[in-house]
Amino acid sequence: MSLTNLPDRSELPAISSQFDGADPLDILRWAVDTYGTCLTMATAFGVEGCVLMDMLSRLGSDARQVHIFNLDTGYQFKETLELREKIQARYGFQIELISAKESREQMEARFGGPIYGSQPDECCRIRKVVPLKETLEGYGAWLSAIRRDQTKTRANHDLIQWDNKYDLAKISPLGNWTREDVWSYVRTHNVDYNPLHDQGYPSIGCQPCTRPVQEGENERAGRWSGTAKTECGLHFQI
Repeated sequence: MSLTNLPDRSELPAISSQFDGADPLDILRWAVDTYGTCLTMATAFGVEGCVLMDMLSRLGSDARQVHIFNLDTGYQFKETLELREKIQARYGFQIELISAKESREQMEARFGGPIYGSQPDECCRIRKVVPLKETLEGYGAWLSAIRRDQTKTRANHDLIQWDNKYDLAKISPLGNWTREDVWSYVRTHNVDYNPLHDQGYPSIGCQPCTRPVQEGENERAGRWSGTAKTECGLHFQI
């Protein structure tokens, strides 16, 4: 893995502008061609991530060099982990499970019990944000499956931008897509997805912090329901 001859952070806004309105597959192809083995992808196995992995499978052998990983918090739904096995078998990808250095049991023992209800930000920091930061070290860019229309905090994300929090480029090929665009792709290409999506879970995180949404609610209303928290912290910029 060599981080030489990659786009400078000052070049990314202009590159991103060139891709406004582009097909996500074209953005993904550029990312693979530009970053090669310096490219990694984080997935929580939401439907958007499943779509991105299907697209990667269509880009040939070079795309199979992309490192794909999942932040295994210890609190994921069993359906999520079962989906990992299904995707690996279908596409031949190896999707690494990344866990915090401290196991769930060790963390709960240290705090005197689970903290996802009492200290959700700290729980996310320990189990997701810190492991992500450690995993991204040494890479030139990471792929994210976020969409701009999901939340206010994501609305201003460029398709390609410098991620100050993790000190590398962040590429969001689906940034301009809507939920309808994503599901249209799923139907067209018969993409495997988490069965919880069919049970009222449009956004799926950790089991204790995720509930089905009601008709008329925002698609992320089921995450940390009853609190002001709307993000795990992975996509906050500093």
